[in-house]
Amino acid sequence: MPDPAAVAWIDAHVRRTGAVEEVRVRPWATVLRAPTAGGPVWMKLAGAGTAFEVPLYGVLARAAPERVLTPIATDVERSWLLLPDGGPPLGERGAWADALIDALAEYGRLQRALEPAVEEMLALGVPDMRPAAMPARFHEALAVAGGSAGVAAMEPAVREWCERLASSPLAASLDHNDLHPWNILDGPRFYDWGDSVIAHPFAAMLVPLGYVQHRFGDPRLAGARDAYLGVFADRAPYAELVEMLELACRVAKIARALTWERAIRATREQGEPVDPDWATAPAETLERLLDAHYLG
Repeated sequence: MPDPAAVAWIDAHVRRTGAVEEVRVRPWATVLRAPTAGGPVWMKLAGAGTAFEVPLYGVLARAAPERVLTPIATDVERSWLLLPDGGPPLGERGAWADALIDALAEYGRLQRALEPAVEEMLALGVPDMRPAAMPARFHEALAVAGGSAGVAAMEPAVREWCERLASSPLAASLDHNDLHPWNILDGPRFYDWGDSVIAHPFAAMLVPLGYVQHRFGDPRLAGARDAYLGVFADRAPYAELVEMLELACRVAKIARALTWERAIRATREQGEPVDPDWATAPAETLERLLDAHYLG
């Protein structure tokens, strides 16, 4: 049953035409759906580890209001967020490759618009996964997620990758950290920011380019990569941009492993059983550092 206080909060901001439904209940967030005459609205009750998502919407709406859903209401103290319906995501289309490629370029423009707000986003609690922080994050991931001797032996390589990324001409920005076709709406607009981190901007391409590679193969992968990199063509030569993107995606696997570990920790802290498919995800993600291909 939905929390009565949450239902009352929804009713304070919209006129419902039906019952509030629990759509998704996870240790890190609960999502409710409420019907209205103008279409459904969606309430997210964020957990402690993802509470930053609520005030983050204010930064996003200020920088690029056309690229996000504008909240109907927010309650930062309770980590509550009420959003309008954004329509079906790209992933529900039969063919979404072209739309995703276009969306990646727009995401790059959003990242550039957010560059001046990096310190503000960090102050909100968005995790720091910038290149300078990642060698320490690598050791943190090894400690909490585990990893083979082969992964542990990657430490010198990880440190070198991070040094090269830190010296690149690209400014840090917001990495959605889960930018797949089901988190992109028409427009395009981007949503579900609970996994996001501050990182080298190109780290954001690990997930979407992985989807393109898996679904459509290398020919479409190159086109998707280059559409995104075109947004940054004034920052460095093409060959350097490609190199930085591959390094950033490799390092991004560390952030993904830590995000998985956070989810599992939240599950255990609430005394709930851990899904067997999740239990090994942090270590498996970290093992992907050994993959020959930068996407794995």
